[in-house]
Amino acid sequence: MFKDPILQSLVKKYPAPHFEDRSKFLMRELIESVVSQQLSIKASDTIFARFVGLFKSGEFPTAEMILQMDDETIRSAGLSYAKVKYVKSIANAFVSDLIDVEKIRKQFDEEVIEELTQIKGIGRWTAEMILISTLKRPDVFSIGDLGLRNAITKLYGITDRKEMLKLSETWSPHRSTACWYLWRSLENKK
Repeated sequence: MFKDPILQSLVKKYPAPHFEDRSKFLMRELIESVVSQQLSIKASDTIFARFVGLFKSGEFPTAEMILQMDDETIRSAGLSYAKVKYVKSIANAFVSDLIDVEKIRKQFDEEVIEELTQIKGIGRWTAEMILISTLKRPDVFSIGDLGLRNAITKLYGITDRKEMLKLSETWSPHRSTACWYLWRSLENKK
């Protein structure tokens, strides 16, 4: 898959990634992404569980349920005022048909990024992570991801973003898989 000897060694070291199409959970994934921004995994998981727990069903709410809930009640789960706005903005995008999952499934990566970044609180990095982890797009590389930049610096000695992008092009059409291996490489503390 990769001619790059560094990536080849990572492929031998770690199990193959398993990407699955989770597009039917797009709204949930976007909201979970917003909740987790600038938080540790533990804090993020706790707040997200509290948010879901606000709804009587105990399951992830519909967009309509989110929009009907009072902002202060949502804040009580541990979300900032800004994140409450973003969560409601995401829900509104699905109610108003700004975001149509079937349409997104058929769009090119850059079109999806344009579509998703129309939603307040969703930036390019979040859209790229959604392309990889939710929409199972095979050829995505996010130069905005600090972990990827750190892995490239550590493994290749490259610090310049343009050089990083140039390197990532050699991994095409499997850049999402390359990202997965680069992230795994950071787990090794040695």
